[in-house]
Amino acid sequence: MMQIDILTLFPEMFTGVLGQSILQKAAEKSAVNYNVVNFRGFADNKHSTVDDYPYGGGAGMVLKPQPIFDAVTALKEKAKSTNPRVILLCPQGERYEQRKAEELAKEEHLIFICGHYEGYDERIREHVVTDEISIGDYVLTGGELGAMVIVDSVVRLLPEVLGNQESHMKDSFSTGLLEHPHYTRPADFRGLKVPEVLLSGNHKLIEEWRNKEALRRTILRRPDLLEKIELTNEQEKWLKEVKKEYE
Repeated sequence: MMQIDILTLFPEMFTGVLGQSILQKAAEKSAVNYNVVNFRGFADNKHSTVDDYPYGGGAGMVLKPQPIFDAVTALKEKAKSTNPRVILLCPQGERYEQRKAEELAKEEHLIFICGHYEGYDERIREHVVTDEISIGDYVLTGGELGAMVIVDSVVRLLPEVLGNQESHMKDSFSTGLLEHPHYTRPADFRGLKVPEVLLSGNHKLIEEWRNKEALRRTILRRPDLLEKIELTNEQEKWLKEVKKEYE
């Protein structure tokens, strides 16, 4: 079972997210255990303050090291885990991608730190954190939404969480390409018809169509992805066929 601890000043933000859909089902299947902790409870001062003014002056407040150091230590001791991945949500961090989700899904224990101020005391980064992650080149008011995104993308990859184990293997980005289009009943909806090949029952032709459409969608929407992967000879052939259609 994967253990996920989330350090936040707003634990109630996670109630609806972790208690619904796939994330809830994953917990019910004992694939994951969630533990959302208000790290204000670890503050060692009578007013339970977790932030302070930055040395050298400047706008905003900075998250103090003591509550985070103590909270992470307590979580490690409780889980008897010596090497959890401690993830800091931060716009300066590594940009989040599917390959990172697949990497984190192999871990037994993840600890997320969600800040809510101008920044973190640098000693948190240097001595507590193993990963700094950004979910995009923009700034949010805190790390909570970023943590939700990462938890969702990781938990769905855990064994037995999705009904069909092949579901995530063909997701966009998992193969290096965007995913092919999907269709369901009815075959003719207001004159808009499902491609005939999908109704043929010929699995080889269907798979070929899906591969071609994945390549088509990728070259039209995210051609940069093609620079990061090595295509098979068959995919190279299909890619040339797709490109010819737009010459």
